[in-house]
Amino acid sequence: MRKITIAVVTGAIILFVWQTLSNTVLQLHRSSQQYTPKQDTIMSMLSSNFNEDGRYFMPTLPEGASTEDYKKLQKNSTDKPWAIIAYHHSLNANMPVNILRTLLTDIAIVWLLCWILLKMPDRKFATIFLATLFTGIIAFLNGLYTQYIWYQDPGIYAHFFDAIISWALCGLWLGRWLRS
Repeated sequence: MRKITIAVVTGAIILFVWQTLSNTVLQLHRSSQQYTPKQDTIMSMLSSNFNEDGRYFMPTLPEGASTEDYKKLQKNSTDKPWAIIAYHHSLNANMPVNILRTLLTDIAIVWLLCWILLKMPDRKFATIFLATLFTGIIAFLNGLYTQYIWYQDPGIYAHFFDAIISWALCGLWLGRWLRS
């Protein structure tokens, strides 16, 4: 029990530290948070037009629109501007709670991975390292990259680096600590 606890907590801290560095000191995600000098005008316009928090894709149609309407929208929208807006009425930057939630999520993720890794009968460093790295790649491809295919988030490269680097570092640790 002690071995898995140390593996999970240390692995989670590795992921957490990389996430922190990536989003702060290294500024890898800056391309997803670009500045516009027109932000006050845009925020005022959004505040006066959105009634509730949500993620809005434009142009689109209301729920229940016909297939014919969607085909017409697609034809009329091709090669024209489009946008995704994530709108919230209030910024709640509760850092302590968000930090705790992120750390607990990292602990859960690494615990799930360790559970799988410990089921392997012959745990070698290379196998654990690659399984951990592949876990990060699978998570990236299944979540972030499949969304990128459709919505072209400019931060995709930062997310790719995050997946490779954080999970490789975690894999180095787990491969050393959990090998048989």
